[in-house]
Amino acid sequence: MLSKTWVRILVSIVLMVVIFVTSNRVLRVGEGTDTVEEDQSGKELDHSSFSFDSQSESSEESSEPGEEGYDPLPQSLTMYVGPLAASQEMQLVEDPEQRITCPRGTAVNVIGIKELPDGSEVYRVECNDQQYHVSKDALVASESEVIREKEMYVRTPVTLLQEADSASIAGYAPKNSVLQILSYDYMEDNGRIHMYQVRHGDQEGWVFGKYLAFTPEAAAENYNEHGEYTIHSKRIYYYNLFGGEGANMDYFPVEKPSFPDNPFCEEAKAMYLTASCIYSINDYLSIILESGVNAVVLDIKSGNLGFGAEVAKEMSPTAYRNSMGTVSEYRNAVQKLQENGIYVIGRIVVFSDWAYAEDHPESCIKTNLSDEDWLSAFRRDVWEYNVKLAVESVRECGFNEIQFDYVRFPDYSYKMSASPRTDFRNEYNEDKSQAIQNFLFYACDQIHQAGAYVSADVFGECSGAYVTAQGQYWPAISNVVDAISAMPYTDHFQTGVDMWTEPYDTVYFWALSAAARQSEIPTPAAARTWVTGYNTPYWDPDVRYDGTKIREQAQALYDAGLTGGFIPWNADASRSKYRDFAEAWQHDYMNS
Repeated sequence: MLSKTWVRILVSIVLMVVIFVTSNRVLRVGEGTDTVEEDQSGKELDHSSFSFDSQSESSEESSEPGEEGYDPLPQSLTMYVGPLAASQEMQLVEDPEQRITCPRGTAVNVIGIKELPDGSEVYRVECNDQQYHVSKDALVASESEVIREKEMYVRTPVTLLQEADSASIAGYAPKNSVLQILSYDYMEDNGRIHMYQVRHGDQEGWVFGKYLAFTPEAAAENYNEHGEYTIHSKRIYYYNLFGGEGANMDYFPVEKPSFPDNPFCEEAKAMYLTASCIYSINDYLSIILESGVNAVVLDIKSGNLGFGAEVAKEMSPTAYRNSMGTVSEYRNAVQKLQENGIYVIGRIVVFSDWAYAEDHPESCIKTNLSDEDWLSAFRRDVWEYNVKLAVESVRECGFNEIQFDYVRFPDYSYKMSASPRTDFRNEYNEDKSQAIQNFLFYACDQIHQAGAYVSADVFGECSGAYVTAQGQYWPAISNVVDAISAMPYTDHFQTGVDMWTEPYDTVYFWALSAAARQSEIPTPAAARTWVTGYNTPYWDPDVRYDGTKIREQAQALYDAGLTGGFIPWNADASRSKYRDFAEAWQHDYMNS
């Protein structure tokens, strides 16, 4: 008669064989197919079985037969971490208080098995010369079983792409949506799927796995590790600006990229150049090299398109016909700047675009309150055009970073929203602020894949603790992009009160508010601020802005904690002005 211990050993071995033999019947994700096969139980897998109480009877096991209830296997069996989450927590045998996280797909050697009082079973496994306890449900018998999710849930709103390697948009899925999994591209080292092919209603496309959750409960969560969501969910202006609600946006940490062959400019002392400046690039370069400038913001699209981009030929023929230069001219100018150690940022004006509006009136906001043709930030074709232009500019011209300006709804958005005669073309029923954040999620994903960084310009008003009427909310934008560039121009605050004669005070008190917004999110962008780089002839008193005035504004930013640098705004890119600004660019603000 076999002892109970040996019966359990034999049962365990038989069980392993059965699992291995039947592994081809577990859920498979078919490439391009419409059906997904369930495992034999057909049940939703329970994440709660992954974690263990360190005080359980498994806290002091030995690998000897029968000790502390563990039954050893005659020989170790290789199994794999998965498939219920991107990673699995395992408890160290020698010190139950210590746990490690293993990405799914990690191979482990099973050396023992034990039944717990509740009837569940725990494996004793060996990995990297250490022994761990792990739930039986957390392991599978073959690598083919590691990825078997048939549904995933949207935690952060996602843009559906037509192809995994394309910026062409197929649709949109808001938070809490259920996505049917059709296929995937590959598993990353952390156990997360890079991109899934999914079905959402009548839409099919590809989405990034980092925005999805394994359970509806996890998808419904809002990031509140240090009270972030609590702060933003209470942000309400004293009357409705119609820009959106802080509670409806995403604040989960965003991993900021780092490209070894393209280091990010952490502290930019930047000069702005219009598209036509590329024809005088040597003159500007001589000023740059004498002035301490380390970055340049060069227009790609502002009014007219700077060069004849292929995407414009396809999506905006009017922009293509009216483009100013060629790709090779831009490439040569960018390369010349980079050869001299200058970080080059390409500026793209997004939703104020006369040429695209002329080609696509169906994408413009329709209202009786303005004659201006303003493209709706809800329209995905507008997103796609600007992001494809950005990616083409990076790949063809070599820009280090793309800066999006006019990433907002128009100035008169409040009045437009209050009027029943305004049609914002809101296909997916988003808040304005949601549309802006969702655009930036999409843009960052595409441009980061091209090897460049992303920045966004925002109104100076955006430093306030509310969502603006134009849909800009500092925390929601800064948390996503790599750099945020506000525009606190000293003559834009009030016209009846002199805010521009003493720029340090004006900028400093504004910057304190902006720094507070930066502290309210887990992964803030670098704060690289536009400053007033022009005279104020339209107000009384008329003030000439020279290098001293630029330096005062920049010092105010640093004193308030915004140390990402500054960009003097001078719409004409005046060389005489830039020579005057040399003392401001050369100054060491970090040690002042």
